[in-house]
Amino acid sequence: MDHMDHSTHDHEARPRGTATWGTAVKATLHCLTGCAIGEILGMVIGTALGWGNVPTMALAIGLAFLFGYSFTLFAVLRAGLGLGAAIRVALAADTISITVMEVVDNAIIALTPGAMDAHLTDGLFWSALLGGFAVAFVITTPVNKWMIGRGKGHAVVHAHH
Repeated sequence: MDHMDHSTHDHEARPRGTATWGTAVKATLHCLTGCAIGEILGMVIGTALGWGNVPTMALAIGLAFLFGYSFTLFAVLRAGLGLGAAIRVALAADTISITVMEVVDNAIIALTPGAMDAHLTDGLFWSALLGGFAVAFVITTPVNKWMIGRGKGHAVVHAHH
């Protein structure tokens, strides 16, 4: 009987077709926060150390995923999930969102003339990076709304709150 109660609760926590734009915006802002911290940190480290474009972007993308997953991981660990389950929830909740955000943001940076060669003190560096995040937010929000409406993405996290 107890098993049925959990499956019913889980189903009610993630009903299909109930995603709102507000929920999608919150999920995307959550993702954007982790991505921005990781990516800015990676870009700053790589640029400050004089690394080339490829290793700097690789570090920035890796840290964006690390920080993006960490935000969700710590939230679901606080909710009482074990580490293994929390990792599975973070991967399920954030992989597509972070991937879309990183592809869009890094494409904008790469396609902005001079942005990859700009220094930390150049306005072009920061405008390309922050502009990329803004465009990535606009593109990722509908993706998150679609996923949440199907019980995926951040809907998985809300089942554990």
